[in-house]
This record gives sequence, C-alpha cells and structure tokens, in this order.
Amino acid sequence: MYRIATAQIWVHDQDEALGFYTEKLGMEVRQDVTVPEMGNFRWLTVGPVGQPDVSIVLMAVPGPPVMDDETARQVRELMGKGFAGTVFLTTDDCTAVYEELSGRGVEFVERPTPQPYGLDASFRDPSGNNFRLTQLTEMPVG
Repeated sequence: MYRIATAQIWVHDQDEALGFYTEKLGMEVRQDVTVPEMGNFRWLTVGPVGQPDVSIVLMAVPGPPVMDDETARQVRELMGKGFAGTVFLTTDDCTAVYEELSGRGVEFVERPTPQPYGLDASFRDPSGNNFRLTQLTEMPVG
C-alpha cells in the first residue's frame, strides 16, 4: 500500500509563488530549504492547513544541465496556456471558498458553475498553472 505525499508544479518565480500560495490561497509552508551542494537548489513546498500529509512542490523551471533552453521555453509556454497540469481542490462549500479567495485577490477564470459532478470553479496561479475548485456530489461507482 502507498499514499501520495507530494506533487510538483513548475513556477516561474519561487518567491512570487510562495506569496500567492500562502497569502492568497492560505496554504502553509512545509519546507523551504536551499541546498548549496546542488547549485543552491531550492526545495520549496506548501500545503493546505489541516492536511499535513500532502505537499505541493513549487519547483523553479530549471536550466541546463537538467533541462535544455528549448525544453524550458516549451514548459513555460505550456504553463502560460494553463496546460502544464491541473491541481484539483475540493471543498464542502465552493461558493464560500470562491468568495474568500476572490477577496484575497485570486482571479478566477470561471465562477462556480453547476456540473454533473457538483459545483466547479477555476483559477490560475501567477505562473499559469490551472486549479479546479470543486464541491463534489456523490457519484455512482463503476
């Protein structure tokens, strides 16, 4: 048996991302470590308050030798279009969380909208990463 503990998303600027995730989304810092032996690599993770077993790595898009310049450009381009992946957040009250996050300056791409699976809204972080905020209804299994 295993559990998912950490997922990673690319960010353009780790400090900007840190401010967005902590100040606007209300997440907490889990780890913020710089490793000099790895060229001052910064391991920066955040996660939802009250869910200590799950973290999101806010990973700077690396340059050579990890990623060549063309690949880094392609990753940044996909991020800007919102196609570098999606983080799905769930809540018991999509409308209330939408109002709270909007009040903190989160700009939503889609307001809460009824869907077959529940109520759903969408926003992006400063790097273009896509987020879905959902209030799920019970769906039949299988």
